[in-house]
Amino acid sequence: MRRSFYGGLLVAAVVALSATDSAAQETGTPMFKAPYRAFTNHEFGAAFSDPGSGVDFALEGFYSYGRASNDFGFRAGFANPEGEGDTRLLLGGNFRTRVLSYSESFPLDGALTVGAGINLGDGDDAIYLPVGISLGRRFELEGSRTTFTPYAHPVIVPVLGAAGGDDVGFALGLGVDMRFSQDWSVRVSGGIGDLEGVGVGLTYVR
Repeated sequence: MRRSFYGGLLVAAVVALSATDSAAQETGTPMFKAPYRAFTNHEFGAAFSDPGSGVDFALEGFYSYGRASNDFGFRAGFANPEGEGDTRLLLGGNFRTRVLSYSESFPLDGALTVGAGINLGDGDDAIYLPVGISLGRRFELEGSRTTFTPYAHPVIVPVLGAAGGDDVGFALGLGVDMRFSQDWSVRVSGGIGDLEGVGVGLTYVR
């Protein structure tokens, strides 16, 4: 029954991708999450993204730590708007917990993700409260420490204080986490729906 619920959530998010035009992850950037972390204890890194229309680029730093099947993360940075707008401050936090493990009847791992963040600057400030389910699978390259984790990450995002009033948006994140050594991981992701754009992150993991 639990698998049916999360499968339904995935379908609902994909069907609703064109519903609104204001949602994002916790800081408004297209950086999504795999169903499990690349680190054992903690990580820190930086992410560069192109969030799409209205923003030239965003740059963020982040830190995460894990306990058992859960992990918690914090991120901060700035977004550079197109044109002559002032730089916007990005602040957010997130939580991820494993809820599914692959089996003969269900071939993917899954994690529930929640977050909260704020996008501050001239004009309307916005608070994002994303909730999603990340589904994917980790693959190891034989004879090396390299792993690849492709995933899909649909999210539902209540947005408070956005232009025109509060809103709810939907997006589907697609990405891959790549760990090439004991200490370094690269993440690439992109979004469609209310959150468009692409992003890449470099992470030091322990």
